[in-house]
Amino acid sequence: MAKLTKKQREVLSKYDPAKEYTLEEASALVKEINYAKFDASVDIDVRLGVDPRKADQMVRGVVALPHGTGKPVRVLVLCTADKEAEAREAGADYVGLDEFISKIEGGWTEVDVIITMPTVMAKIGKLGRILGPRGLMPNPKAGTVTMEIGKAVREVKQGKIDFKMDKTGIIHTSVGRVSFSPQQIYDNAKEVLATILKLKPASAKGTYVKSIHLSTTMSPSIKINKASVPGL
Repeated sequence: MAKLTKKQREVLSKYDPAKEYTLEEASALVKEINYAKFDASVDIDVRLGVDPRKADQMVRGVVALPHGTGKPVRVLVLCTADKEAEAREAGADYVGLDEFISKIEGGWTEVDVIITMPTVMAKIGKLGRILGPRGLMPNPKAGTVTMEIGKAVREVKQGKIDFKMDKTGIIHTSVGRVSFSPQQIYDNAKEVLATILKLKPASAKGTYVKSIHLSTTMSPSIKINKASVPGL
């Protein structure tokens, strides 16, 4: 068995890996057991009792975090000239169309979210092989393909995130940073979980939410008692 470091021993003295904590307790504890020297991300992992191989059981959604993500979001808007001013006024970091399509074709993907218009999706479709694997492909369900460009940019900048279940049936997403207060972490996590509950597929049978864990980038995970989550 590998020898534990001093920091790892300190972490284990503060919590019990086998215990289930309430969401509120975990929101405070996750800050205490973090030993990274940077402002680490606080993440939530939700294992769902659905079949990820079935299209009608895919769980994907959008949620506006009450306290944002805690990190700057770089937004690229691919739009026609008449929408460029609206995008810039809303806070988009990059605005344009053909020149950015060319840059992406050349391998440039230095953005976090891409927002576009239905009328130019035909041009963007060819970028799927580049943007798809990076989770950057605009999607109407995520609100990133819209004529309301300004509104979409503002929502993303204020903390709107897109999440999607992976092929193992787990949703993994950020709910803030270690620098957040326990209440802010709790509020964000509760909002994500409430959204996931609303997205339960009609065809899903048995237990929908199997387990919930909270952790930071470099900390062990804390198991959440599902009974402490509103609606579960």
